[in-house]
Amino acid sequence: MSRTALEKIADREHAVTTTAEQVSAQIHTLAERLRELEAELADLQVARKVILALGDDEPAGPRLPDNPVYQHILTALNDGTAPMRAKELCHALDLGFEPTKIEGMRSKLKRLVATGLVTEDEPGLFTLPRPRSGD
Repeated sequence: MSRTALEKIADREHAVTTTAEQVSAQIHTLAERLRELEAELADLQVARKVILALGDDEPAGPRLPDNPVYQHILTALNDGTAPMRAKELCHALDLGFEPTKIEGMRSKLKRLVATGLVTEDEPGLFTLPRPRSGD
């Protein structure tokens, strides 16, 4: 027996109604999540205003560049017993001895010197800064 057009329409209507209810529930869930995120964003904006109004209590220390190789360099310098040259650091970090690697290392060391994280007491010799006496 073949289904009538009205039965097909009723089936389709039921399917569309079910889908519409599911989409409506998803919209409700997303709207609630959006309200939560907007409330958190407002809280963060208030926190930023309060912190800016209070000002910095402590000066920020030197900021480490984002590249993780800088942390490896600082670790190698910390583990060393004496100031190190760029070539020695390349060896310590297993980077190779190609001139481009050594020059890249020297460039990174100079950046660390500029941030105050490393010192160059003698040309080409890099070490971590010594703690100042009296601090």
